[in-house]
Amino acid sequence: MTTQESVARPQTRPIFPGQLPRLPGGLAGSWLGLAPFFAFALLFLFLPILYLVTGAFQNAEGAFTLQNFAELTTPNIMAAYSLSIRLSLVSALLGTIAGVLLGYAVILGGLPRWVRPIFMTFSGVASNFAGIPLAFAFIATLGRIGLVTVILRDVFGFNLYGAGFNLFSFWGVALTYLYFQLPLMLLIVAPALDGLKAEWREAAEILGASRRQYWLMVALPVLMPSILGCFLLLFANAFGTLATVYALTGSRFAVVPIVLFQQIQGNVLYNPNLGYALAVGMVVIMAVSNTIYLVLRTRAERWQK
Repeated sequence: MTTQESVARPQTRPIFPGQLPRLPGGLAGSWLGLAPFFAFALLFLFLPILYLVTGAFQNAEGAFTLQNFAELTTPNIMAAYSLSIRLSLVSALLGTIAGVLLGYAVILGGLPRWVRPIFMTFSGVASNFAGIPLAFAFIATLGRIGLVTVILRDVFGFNLYGAGFNLFSFWGVALTYLYFQLPLMLLIVAPALDGLKAEWREAAEILGASRRQYWLMVALPVLMPSILGCFLLLFANAFGTLATVYALTGSRFAVVPIVLFQQIQGNVLYNPNLGYALAVGMVVIMAVSNTIYLVLRTRAERWQK
């Protein structure tokens, strides 16, 4: 190769890991890439919350009032909040316990490797399966003339509803919620279970700890912030559910989202500003729950590093 050819040919520099080309415009280009996220959060999170808060402090004529928040203490609305909190706590607790046990079996239980991808894929689909399709599936399966109900009655001679079960009751709705709470728990607790280091178990065994002592004194204390955080996330997930319980029970099951829906869209109980106050109360409860979850997750990540 001549000297002229070497001068004419453009010189290229190899790109090594950590030396990827930057977006045009440098730092400005990076911020530009976040613009869709900020626009989405502004339009569908911050502005709606501001609208709710503003409407909650107004009456039908638009004047300032605290009457909407005073009405939140009425027996009917307090009963709705109590029912929503109890239902969310029960479904979150059942989902947390079952999810941790399932996660242990799938991730640490020594099952074949092909089992985990199947469960994780199914969990990703089932955790988003809710609303009218989920309610219809449970009615067709465990309703009064559902498939499982009929099989138990005609084949095994067991009357499920005669034994006290009712899909349209508190425990029936909690069981329906469990369908998407359990796979969601598996998805979010899996990284915490993966974060348990083999060295901790080996060190405990060297010091003479039994398997039970290792889990009670080492593994569970490490996992507890993650488990509690996941529980709070499941609680918030169940507390804001509307379509599933409404499609399953109609307006007979007066949880807070249904009462809110009645105040905003109802023909009889129509008071949009009271509905805004109900929504603000839900936002506060969910914000506290998610904030505690973030704090616990930050603490859990210290052990996983």
